[in-house]
Amino acid sequence: MEAEGADGAPGGAEAALSCFSFNQDCTSLAVGTKAGYKLFSLSSVEQLDHVHGSNDTPDVYIVERLFSSSLVVVVSHTKPRQMNVYHFKKGTEICNYSYSGNILSIRLNRQRLLVCLEESIYIHNIKDMKLLKTILDIPANPTGLCALSINHSNSYVAYPGSLTAGEIVLYDGHSLKAVCTIAAHEGTLAAIAFNSSGSRLASASEKGTVIRVFSVPDGQKLYEFRRGMKRYVTISSLAFSMDSQFLCASSNTETVHIFKLEHLANSRPEEPSTWTGYVGKMFLAASNYLPTQVSGMMNQDRAFATGRLGFSGHRNICTLATIQKLPRLLVASSSGHLYIYNLDPQDGGDCVLIKTHSLLGSGTSEENKENDLRPPLPQSYAATVARPSASGASTMPGYSEDGGALRGEVIPEHEFATGPVCLDDENEFPPITSCRGDQQDKATPS
Repeated sequence: MEAEGADGAPGGAEAALSCFSFNQDCTSLAVGTKAGYKLFSLSSVEQLDHVHGSNDTPDVYIVERLFSSSLVVVVSHTKPRQMNVYHFKKGTEICNYSYSGNILSIRLNRQRLLVCLEESIYIHNIKDMKLLKTILDIPANPTGLCALSINHSNSYVAYPGSLTAGEIVLYDGHSLKAVCTIAAHEGTLAAIAFNSSGSRLASASEKGTVIRVFSVPDGQKLYEFRRGMKRYVTISSLAFSMDSQFLCASSNTETVHIFKLEHLANSRPEEPSTWTGYVGKMFLAASNYLPTQVSGMMNQDRAFATGRLGFSGHRNICTLATIQKLPRLLVASSSGHLYIYNLDPQDGGDCVLIKTHSLLGSGTSEENKENDLRPPLPQSYAATVARPSASGASTMPGYSEDGGALRGEVIPEHEFATGPVCLDDENEFPPITSCRGDQQDKATPS
C-alpha cells in the first residue's frame, strides 16, 4: 500500500510528496519528501498526529514503518542502492545494507523483510537481518511491483511472472519455496495486494478494467469485479479491509471504487416472488448458454461504494481502516493531502468526505482546521468493520557465510509482538554491533 517515484502533478506542477505508504494494519501513514520523511498516526478523524519526522536523509523515495513500532526503513535518491533501518524514537540507525542495483520497493512484516530490485528479490529474516534467499532472474520488473502478506505465519510473497502477461508468481516466504503461478490477466500487472491473513490475493492489469481476487495458496479465482468499461485507467493501489469484507481500488481517475467480497448467490431467493425476480432468474439461466466472455462479463460485480476525489491525474493510494470504531476510506495523494471518507458498510453508495488533512505541516489539529470541508456528519449507521483476532541463500559483501548479520542480534523480540506496539523504554535495545552490508565498523551503542 504505497506509492513511489517523483512523477510531476498535472499541469507541470511538481508533486509535494515523493512517496507515501500506509503501515501494515493501517494505523499509520509515512510520507517522503525532498527534505526527509514524516510519520503520522491515524487514530483520529479530526486530528492527524505527527509521530515523527526526520530531515537527516534528503530525497526519500521509500519509507516503510513496521506496524506501530519504532522500526522504520528508508531509501533515498542520494543512495538508491542502500537500505537504512532506523529506531526513530531513539534516533539511532539499526543497520544498513547495500545491493547491486537500485532498490525499487520494500515490504515487511514481523518475520520477513523484502527488498525488490528490477530483476531480483532479497528475502531477509527481519529479526537479525540474515539474508535467507535471493530470488534471481525474475522477469524485468521496472516498477518493483511485489506484495508480502502481513501475516507472519505464512509470509506469502507475490510478484510478476512475466513482463508482457499478467502472471503472478506466488512464493512462500516462510519455507522459501515457490508455490504456484497464477494466470491472473492477459495484460501486464499493475497492482497486487494480499488480505490481512494472506488467504486472498487481489490483482489488476495495466488496462485497469477488471480486478480479480484469488485464493491462496491454490490460486483459484474467487471474485471478479469490473471497475469500468468506458476507458482504460492506471490502478495505483489495491487494499483489503482488515476483516477482508471489502476491497478498495484507486487509480489516476477521480473515483475510488470499493467492492464487497460476498457471494451474490447466497442472497438470491430460491424461488422468485415477483415478475422482476422471475425475469432476473431466467436471464441468469440464459447466461449459462452464452459464450464465456459474454456470460463472464454479465456475472461480474460492480462497485459496492465509491469515493469521489476532487482531482484526477495525481498519484494516490487508498486503504480501508477503522478509526474511532467506524469504517473509513482513506486516500493519500502526491499533492500532499490525506482525504478521509465515511463508508456505510451496510448500504454502500457514495462515501462522504468528512476531513482533509495537509501532510506538509506538523499535522496538528490547529493547522488542519482550515482544511475541514464540512463538520462531521451524524452517523446513520452503527455497524463497524471488526478487526480479526488476532536454501540457497546468496552471499553479499559484508555478510557472513550463512548470509546473516556480521555480529550480534539486530532487532529484539519486543518489536515483533503480535499486537501493535509503540516502544518508549530507554532500555528496549541492548547495545548492538553493526549489521551494515557494506562495511564492518562497530555501531555506537545507543
